[in-house]
Amino acid sequence: MDKTYTVGNKTFLLDQEKAERAFAEKRVINGRQSMCFNLLPLKYHWAYDLYKTMKANHWEPEDIIMNRDIEQWKDNSVVSDIERWIIMMGVGYFSAAEGIVGDNVIHVVREHVTAPELKLVLGRHSHEENIHADSLLYMISSLGINPHECEAMFEDIETIVNKNEFVTRTSHGLRRDMDLNEPRNKQIFAKNLFVFGQCMEGTQFYGMFGMILSLYRQNKFRGIGEMFRYTLRDESNHIELFRNLFMELVDENPEIWTKEFQQELRDTMAEAVTLEKDFISDCLPMDSIGLRKEDFLQYIDYIADRRLEGVGLEPLIGDVQNPLPWLAEMMDIKKEQNFFEGRVTEYQKASSLDLDSDDDL
Repeated sequence: MDKTYTVGNKTFLLDQEKAERAFAEKRVINGRQSMCFNLLPLKYHWAYDLYKTMKANHWEPEDIIMNRDIEQWKDNSVVSDIERWIIMMGVGYFSAAEGIVGDNVIHVVREHVTAPELKLVLGRHSHEENIHADSLLYMISSLGINPHECEAMFEDIETIVNKNEFVTRTSHGLRRDMDLNEPRNKQIFAKNLFVFGQCMEGTQFYGMFGMILSLYRQNKFRGIGEMFRYTLRDESNHIELFRNLFMELVDENPEIWTKEFQQELRDTMAEAVTLEKDFISDCLPMDSIGLRKEDFLQYIDYIADRRLEGVGLEPLIGDVQNPLPWLAEMMDIKKEQNFFEGRVTEYQKASSLDLDSDDDL
């Protein structure tokens, strides 16, 4: 029923039916358009809950001590050339990839969704991608890596170029006016959510996560490993965010969930897996202590099947065993413990380090 407020000589009528209609028109896409960022009443409660979880997990790269990493980077008796190459490939790939994800979140996904609580959590997602990009800058500057080499890596190393092209072609196709009432355009948008959430962040990131955290377990590059642990925890929320968006979109638009579209998504994941396995082979061209290439290749098959099943699709292989069961434990971290304890008074922030090296490649 309507609600009336009388204040002094003025009467204000609140139209209950109009308010309920606005709530009913909340949708992932093609919902009620409004310049007002009115979160309440919430329709997608999971989105607000996830936003609060993400906010509570906030971290800053400069709060992680890099002194020991710097010493190890310079000491040939502690780390091998292969281990240094893994770090180089990690910063070379992620310094581009994190920006690609954040750009897609802001300029594609957030532009098309219409419910305010979805825009809210997507804004947080983009903010976390900025932190991840900043952490890569912090690693590069701390170790004294020539930043031009990082640029060259995602321009010149074919497996990195191919992975980046795989996701950007999906994103670029949506950077235009699209009628999202058309079923095929809805499928294209759903595919974007699938590619970035389940293929890229959910699968293609995990090969490098596994390798760097394998070094972390051997007490090598603990600072970098700590940043990747926090990044991995963030990514688990990003994967869930895009999975939920995808599932809600399909639920609200069941006409797009055709057998042909389901197979298109499975084929897309198969391509993502192939590209990631090629990348892993470049990162780890030969086995090293505690690092077996076959384990990481198998892990990608395992994680890809999990991502497919998580959105209601058939796995590519099925019954793949997890060769890296310890990786899940790496996400079980508490910000309150062992995070700020290591800070020292004379800690040098990344912002004060020289990022403008003019050294030749």
